[in-house]
Amino acid sequence: MTDASQPCMMLPVSMQLGSTLVPPMAQRAVRPGWRDPRLWVGVAIVAACVVLGAKVLAGADDTVPVWSLTADLAAGDRVGRDDVTTRQVRFVDAADAERYLSGTEDLPADTTLNRDVGAGELLPRSALGAADAVALRTLTFRFAGPGVPDGLVRGDRVEVFVTSQDEARLVMEGLVVTGLSRAADSWAGGGAVAVSVGVPDDAPPAQLAEVVQAAKTDNVFLLEQG
Repeated sequence: MTDASQPCMMLPVSMQLGSTLVPPMAQRAVRPGWRDPRLWVGVAIVAACVVLGAKVLAGADDTVPVWSLTADLAAGDRVGRDDVTTRQVRFVDAADAERYLSGTEDLPADTTLNRDVGAGELLPRSALGAADAVALRTLTFRFAGPGVPDGLVRGDRVEVFVTSQDEARLVMEGLVVTGLSRAADSWAGGGAVAVSVGVPDDAPPAQLAEVVQAAKTDNVFLLEQG
């Protein structure tokens, strides 16, 4: 018989149930093997980044020096060392680079432009020639009325027509406009306009004489040549 006055001793649950609790085993992290697709995806991403970075670094130095004009020069002007500077340019095609005068080359002596080249433009080989090969004489026309295309600017090429009461006849073509001045009110349709063109030294004397004679009687008309 149990004495109700004695305190009751509580036994652990495991002892009460007659069983033993086993703590769970710690699981060790397993490193992914070489067959894990995640590993190969990571390797591919790293390789792509390395290749892209190499191309960017290589492209950053893929420029060449090219001569560029520091001021506007017209056809017939000589090109001196003070007229040019070098610019670093990246060309997509080597053939494009060959079209311009490399900054690693000395500027050819006695070089003259055969067409206008503006400030900041790269110096094209096709625009260069010996002074005697592109010698031009300047011929200036003065117009008090029509005869000059709207928007004509220096560097444009024009055709020269000699007009009469019955016809307009093409006499000269491909002449470069080397200078142009307009009176203050000429933009509004009035006032005088002076247009200077470069005439090659080998122009036929008969053509030149005909144009000069027609200019004296305001029988010259210019058309811009596209």
